[in-house]
Amino acid sequence: MTYSVDLIIPVLNEVRVLEDSVARLRRHLASDVPYRWSIVIADNGSVDGTGEVAKKLAARYADVRYFQIGERGRGRALRRAWEASGAEVCCYTDVDLSTDIGYLRPLIDAVLVEGYDVATGSRLLPGARTKRSLRRGLISRLYNLFVRAVLGTTFSDAQCGFKAVNRRVVEKLLPRIQDQGWFFDTELLALAEKSGYRIKEFPVKWDEDDDSRVKIIPTAWQNVKGILRLRESLNAIKTS
Repeated sequence: MTYSVDLIIPVLNEVRVLEDSVARLRRHLASDVPYRWSIVIADNGSVDGTGEVAKKLAARYADVRYFQIGERGRGRALRRAWEASGAEVCCYTDVDLSTDIGYLRPLIDAVLVEGYDVATGSRLLPGARTKRSLRRGLISRLYNLFVRAVLGTTFSDAQCGFKAVNRRVVEKLLPRIQDQGWFFDTELLALAEKSGYRIKEFPVKWDEDDDSRVKIIPTAWQNVKGILRLRESLNAIKTS
């Protein structure tokens, strides 16, 4: 049996890097990933020409697909892509390829070979090699400490944009995730852990993108509100 893998790239105004990133991913997947794979470009509201580049790539390569949704939100884009996928494994990486793509095979094999339900990279586990600003690194560590303190979780890095899930997670867990934005990752991992799904977290090499679109403070505040909302939901499940 040949397993199938869909690699999702959520994009928002990424015309500068999209074509190069897709080329790098196609080369790597062809040389290192022995499964049937497709790259899915999930455009959530780009207005800079990203869509035109993505359409050309999809027309040029049979292993590249593209879809666009009018509303912004990384979580929304991932949800739509995973729901539409028929692959045994759905994974994603950020378009800037901040996480070294050499970890794609271990990410996918954690699900297909080792039997985990969820696999995720970590920038905070021992052995991780990261290059990022002091400010962003400090905010990330404080955020993840807050996640563990409030939700009682054990994973080290909720927001690393490098994850894979199996078909069971897509069908059973995805409908329970409420967030449509950046908190999607945290909610996915927290619900998976609390629901008894098997999670593999492993250290990765990660280099910060100097042109990142993430607005750190507003995003962090939205994530904090998401944590408090999720805590209430989890408490309600315990007492019901």
